[in-house]
Amino acid sequence: MATSKPSVEPLVIGIDIGGTGTKFGIVDRVGNVLFSGDISTKKHKQVETFIDELHDHLKVLIDKAGGVGRMKGIGVGAPNGNYYTGTVEYAPNLPWKGIIPLAKMIEDKFKLPVVLTNDANAAALGEMMYGAAQGMKDFIMITLGTGVGSGIVANGHLIYGHDGFAGEIGHTIIIPDGRMHEGTGKKGSLESYASATGVRLTALEMMKNTKTKSVLRSFKPEDIDSKKVFEAAIAGDAVAKEIFEFTGKILGMALANAVMFSSPEAIILFGGLTKAGELILKPTREHMEANLIQIFQNKVKILVSHLKESDAAILGASALAWELQ
Repeated sequence: MATSKPSVEPLVIGIDIGGTGTKFGIVDRVGNVLFSGDISTKKHKQVETFIDELHDHLKVLIDKAGGVGRMKGIGVGAPNGNYYTGTVEYAPNLPWKGIIPLAKMIEDKFKLPVVLTNDANAAALGEMMYGAAQGMKDFIMITLGTGVGSGIVANGHLIYGHDGFAGEIGHTIIIPDGRMHEGTGKKGSLESYASATGVRLTALEMMKNTKTKSVLRSFKPEDIDSKKVFEAAIAGDAVAKEIFEFTGKILGMALANAVMFSSPEAIILFGGLTKAGELILKPTREHMEANLIQIFQNKVKILVSHLKESDAAILGASALAWELQ
């Protein structure tokens, strides 16, 4: 009697495109990154040469994983990625300007179905499929990195809005006529304060406007970054601790607005700033609760992502591809 061969589990490809580098990997259904790699984004002035190099690297991984026949599809997370159109539109931190039909270009090159969204939406899907939001139908993902990204999940669905760009909490105005955001030209946005870039600017402002002793004063202004502020705060530096207190206050205010808008079960924070732990989480929690009206108070958890940082971007992008038919 002939025995049928066991069916081979399908795999997906996740690609996370950042302004500096692009990470990619091959992922199974439970979130194991089986093979991964990365290439430079910024060195490619033309998107075509970027896709060529991406294909060269990924082809090796696809062959190792059992060939293109095992691949269900490709999920791509990219700045200003539009889920509906598969285009990347006017991304300020990518080397390619204007509207780029990225999903179609990747699809044509790889001969696999491709789905694309922005990087923060991809992170939210990854968290829902593999991370702290498993089983949740209403949550907000906030990525605290160089910028502030967000993905909003309501009733089990990612909110894309009519044009594919919903969920830009980082660009909401928290302090009217506040700090100028270099990328957008808008004043007082959350990203201007609660990103790694914002922490650096707060440090420079506090040192300029106070005379309090601080180890941060021993660095040249151009050498100060969020990591140095964190290290100083851990060592007990008063100015550094105040910087995190202020950052948490702004973030907490913004999260209160987001909670009253969508009533999530949890807010999940991800990215470099979360490494500061309670230095930022405590003031964020306190100021979120203080700014909520009573019916929302003490209901919403603030969680830190469970995903391993080195794999999270790939996992987020890969989660998109499981939706492909």
